[in-house]
Parts: sequence; C-alpha cells; structure tokens
Amino acid sequence: MNTKKKIILYLLLTAGAALMLSPLLWMVSTSLKDPANVMKMPPEWIPDPVRIENYSEACQAIPMGRFYLNSLFIAITVTVCQVMTSAMSAYAFARMKFPLRDKMFFGYLATLMIPATITMIPVFILLQQLGWIDSYKALIIPGIFSAYGTFMLRQFFMTIPVDLENAAKIDGCGHFRIFFNIVLPLSKPALATLTVFTFMGNWRSFIWPLIVTQSIEKKTLPVGLTAFQGQYSGDWHLLMAASVVAIVPVVIVFIFNQKHFVKGIKLSGFGGT
Repeated sequence: MNTKKKIILYLLLTAGAALMLSPLLWMVSTSLKDPANVMKMPPEWIPDPVRIENYSEACQAIPMGRFYLNSLFIAITVTVCQVMTSAMSAYAFARMKFPLRDKMFFGYLATLMIPATITMIPVFILLQQLGWIDSYKALIIPGIFSAYGTFMLRQFFMTIPVDLENAAKIDGCGHFRIFFNIVLPLSKPALATLTVFTFMGNWRSFIWPLIVTQSIEKKTLPVGLTAFQGQYSGDWHLLMAASVVAIVPVVIVFIFNQKHFVKGIKLSGFGGT
C-alpha cells in the first residue's frame, strides 16, 4: 500500500472513530453544562461554565450509591461464577471422554436457539415458589451458567496442544491440576473476552432485574436510571450526568482488558473443530 492510500485510509478511520465517539463526547459535555445552555443553538461542545455540581445533584436525586453497589456486586459475582462454570464445562467437553459427550454438548448448545423471553416466565415462577423473588439469589443464580461461554471456551481449549497435557499426565497431574495450571493460564485471551462480555451484559441488564426486584434496596442501576428518567425527564444535564456515572465501570473493564479482548476476538471460537 503506497503512502497516498495509507493517508486516505487513516483519514477515513479517524473520521469513523470521531463519528462513533461523538455521542459519548456529547453526553459528557451535556453532563457538565448549565441547564440554560443544554438546548442552546448553535450547540456548545465545551461547556461554559462547567458545572461539576450536576453529578452530585444527580446522585442525590435517587439512591445512586445503593443502585451502583447492587449493580457492581451482581455483575462481578455473576461474571466470576459464569467464567468459572463455563471454563470447567468447556474443559470437560473439550478434553474429557465420557458417554454421549458430543450429544450432550450439542444439546446444551441448542439452548442458544431459545430466546431468553421464553424461559423468563418459567424461571420467574420457579424462583417465586422458592421464595427468592426480590433477593440477590434471583438476580445472580440464573445467570451463572452460559451455553455461549461454554462454546467459546471449548473452541479455544481445543486449540491448546494435547502434548502439553500428555506431558503433565506423565508427571502425575490429574485433570484438576491440568485445568488450573496449564489450560487456564494459556487461555487468558478467551477468558478476558468472556469476562468483558459477561460483565457488560450483566451491568446493563434491565428486564430481569425489573421483573424480580420490588424493594428499592435491591434495584440495579439501569432500573434506577429508568425511574430517574421518568422523574427528571426534562433535566438533560442531570440525566447525562447519571448516564456518565453508569458507564464508568464498563469503560474501566474494557480499558484494562483491551489487549486480551482484541486477541480473544481473533482467536476464540475459530480454531477448534
């Protein structure tokens, strides 16, 4: 590729990046504006004056701290549990031999074809009979298993050379030591990718927490932001401030896992058979 084509490509990529970042930048800009300047024409990208107080007002309007802690606790717990259960089941399907292994795997994989809205009502009824409605158990336990995570990690595990495991078996290692000391350390890109996907999915989950929570103490941040929007629908500066606060954990998770995340996108799910 000659220099002229590279320059054109870089310009197009820069323009695309700026276009995709513009809504985020506008949200941050609006969150720092004076209420009188939110709808000002022509629009101001740089707030004048800058109102940091919008964030404190947004957090005081609703129990933002409680919603935030609930979402963090649920998202982190579900992510850790789902990554571990997916990794263990993926190792079993990829490396262990037992009767009907492949048929069980494809049966488990077939559950991906069932929309979540179909299983939502039966799961709700079951949790209601167990007395778990409006509890952290209802928010966490249904999400700790993932057919998608199992499939993705199984495909990645199958790209790991079997010779490494055979050498470990000769040294007397069992499946648990092979799994924790060999397979998991070599699977950091895939594990990081699944971690990011799972955390983001649970952080922004709305329908399920809305259905199974009743008390204000158990509500998550997306549900709380909806109530905030209904109460302060015209206060765009406060809505944008609350939204900025809500996306901070997702941005942090992505930044710290970006290297593994990109590598996992390239490798996971395509190397196995």
